[in-house]
Amino acid sequence: GGWLLLQNCHLGLEFLSELMDTIATTESMSEGFRTWITTEAHPEFPINLLQSSIKFTNEPPQGVKAGLKRTYSAVTQDHLEVSNMPQWRPLLYAVAFLHTTVQERRKFGPLGWNIPYEFNQADFAASVQFVQNHLDDMDIKCGVNWSCVRYMLGEVQYGGRVTDDLDKALLNTYARVWFGEHMFSEKFCFYKDYVIPKGKTVEDYLQYIEQLPVIDTPEVFGLHPNADITYQTNLANETLSTIVSIQPKDSSTGGGETREAVVQRLADEMLEKLPPDYNPHEVKAQLQKMGAIQPINIFLHQEIDRMQHVISRVRTTLTDLKLAIDGTIIMSEELQDALDNMYDARIPKLWFRISWESATLGFWFTELLERNQQFSSWLQDGRPNQFWMTGFFNPQGFLTAMRQETTRMNLAKGWALDSVVLHNEVTKMMKEDVAGPPPAEIGGVYIYGLFLEGAGWDRRNSKLVESTPKVLFTSLPVVHVYA
Repeated sequence: GGWLLLQNCHLGLEFLSELMDTIATTESMSEGFRTWITTEAHPEFPINLLQSSIKFTNEPPQGVKAGLKRTYSAVTQDHLEVSNMPQWRPLLYAVAFLHTTVQERRKFGPLGWNIPYEFNQADFAASVQFVQNHLDDMDIKCGVNWSCVRYMLGEVQYGGRVTDDLDKALLNTYARVWFGEHMFSEKFCFYKDYVIPKGKTVEDYLQYIEQLPVIDTPEVFGLHPNADITYQTNLANETLSTIVSIQPKDSSTGGGETREAVVQRLADEMLEKLPPDYNPHEVKAQLQKMGAIQPINIFLHQEIDRMQHVISRVRTTLTDLKLAIDGTIIMSEELQDALDNMYDARIPKLWFRISWESATLGFWFTELLERNQQFSSWLQDGRPNQFWMTGFFNPQGFLTAMRQETTRMNLAKGWALDSVVLHNEVTKMMKEDVAGPPPAEIGGVYIYGLFLEGAGWDRRNSKLVESTPKVLFTSLPVVHVYA
């Protein structure tokens, strides 16, 4: 009648099928017996074990109100009175607010944190313990050592998890703006209407938290209101994508065409438009003409190799898929995935792994044709006056090649690659206005295809401006990148 606890079962998936058999085949079992399993989400977790169990997930609460409520429902009156220093309660509340903020920013994806960190209750407990110890050891005349408090919160307790430099700067900014003597003044607020309440009991704090808004504006966390549009869009896309993926996958769709017929027609159309393979000998010959050892031509060769890989993979998948639909060959797991995704206008996993992100299969395929067009016309007609930067597999490599090229041009002046830095200048031209390459004395390249997210561009004065409400992306004019 006892309970069996198995922890971190995602590390021992082979054992779980054995466990399932044991539980299913045991003839007599006590009514009080339970198996309790803890695991991370894992795509290969045995599905029959999942279906026959009661699921329980522990997610951080959504929103400042829910987060603070959860934190304060675990705080006891003794905890509030553990220190008689007047700074103790405001500091406890501020750490709780910081704890909620760092968790809440995660939902905004890369706008919130560059890397989604697993901040948890242990970070909060350790921070509170530190604040308490600091106040106990404090010299009343000198007061709180704020640089120590900020360092411990921003660099050690929460900062200890953070590996990205910009994320670390963000955390330290929170510590600097929220923690200091100014936090005890009447005017202090985290954001308008979000203040540090003055309470004596846990009830007082819970009452204050109860009247906070249920939905917070992103400005509470120091984000632009547009961040919410991005979050809501991603949330809606994720929900719809989940709904689509659990639709029944039967062959017929009522009175209309079958799934297979729809996909077969799509495969025919795509095969018809798919560009021909590159001939390696021709590619080599063309590159020799252009100067095969020039850094930018080496880069072109690498891009063409990757493009050829994508074209071959797409051609093979579509040809095999048509044969599988006709019944000539067996429908493998990968072909089934391609069939399901193509029917839902999504990119098959096989292609996605070796290519680029795109909203739908239609956009992805159009981009394949456009990317290929850039490479083949560059190969046939020589170096273009401007480059579609977002159409490269490795844009970073393109910029490095350009730096190498500039360094070689200036070898006589004693330039070295390590000391050559990139400069960008946003021009007033759109891509249609470009008539020739950049001026020879400056060198560099013209690039287009870049977007600004959550900001606008004033073309007349060449500067960043606030974006118009509800417009997330603004196309930038041609940019001159030189070294």
